Amino acid sequence: MTPPSGFTAGTAAPPTGQGGAAPRAVAVKAPDPGEERRRARRSRRYRWDIKYSPYAFVAPFFVFFAAFGLFPLLYTGWASLHRVELTDPTHMEWAGWHNYSRLWDDEFFWNALQNTFTIGVISTVPQLLMALGLAHLLNYKLRGSMFFRVAILTPYATSVAAATLVFVLLFGRDYGMVNWALGTVGIDNIDWQNGSWTSQIAVSTIVIWRWTGYNALIYLAAMQAVPNDLYESAALDGASRWQQFVNVTIPSLRPTILFTVVVSTIGATQLFGEPLLFNGAAGATGGPDHQYQTLGLYLYEQGWVNLHLGRASAIAWTMFLILLLIAAVNAIVARRLRKSQ
Repeated sequence: MTPPSGFTAGTAAPPTGQGGAAPRAVAVKAPDPGEERRRARRSRRYRWDIKYSPYAFVAPFFVFFAAFGLFPLLYTGWASLHRVELTDPTHMEWAGWHNYSRLWDDEFFWNALQNTFTIGVISTVPQLLMALGLAHLLNYKLRGSMFFRVAILTPYATSVAAATLVFVLLFGRDYGMVNWALGTVGIDNIDWQNGSWTSQIAVSTIVIWRWTGYNALIYLAAMQAVPNDLYESAALDGASRWQQFVNVTIPSLRPTILFTVVVSTIGATQLFGEPLLFNGAAGATGGPDHQYQTLGLYLYEQGWVNLHLGRASAIAWTMFLILLLIAAVNAIVARRLRKSQ
């Protein structure tokens, strides 16, 4: 008997106890070449998916980073070595290190650097101290604690322009609420926008208001990660809540405190929106005497007001080098903290 197409004849094993019986032919299905190829293709696609899918998922980030991060960085570095105007950015005249050496003798650059430092200190130190205190209060079981956590984060979600315009009204010389409150205790009206220290304090107040809640939530998350056993042991030793905060909480938060200090310092170095909008008439000059002009404002003035793109690029790279120096100091301090633990 001829087996049907697609089958091959095989020999079945003789039944037990029936020695010498004639073998029985069994039909066995032959492998389908088309099905084997489809299985091979599916297996190959699966291996490719496992191997290359992660790269496809992260590729958009690198594309956008190259377009809006790496290319501007390299282009400004190249432009900082040339004399180039914003009105004709394709026409570049080689200047070497002239734009950088010019900053060394530029009194406005040093004034902007000093203002950036003072505003950074005035805004960062109170901001982080207040954030630490708020986080300590929120770390206890309070009724409606979720509401307070959302409330302190609200200033961070507020627009820089809207917040600054409100503070301009608050610090108004003649009709501002701050001067009205000071007048109730016998202090005369203060010209917050035209004074040197007063304008820097006013700008720092805006920064403090916007970022205190953000840092408080960071500290709160770090506090909740501190083991309760440490507080219980300190309480058994007779430590008060203040002693527990100083001797248990603060040492446990040292890496987090270092992180917020570095991030706040970087933010202060790049401060731009608040001083620009604080006195709309002054614009990028930072007041009539440049008393609160930061590095960000000075860069904007050179590049988009005076149209000196090469000088603005040199300022941008100087700010970038300052941030690298801050990052290096952070790495050194963090390494020492790890060794001391």
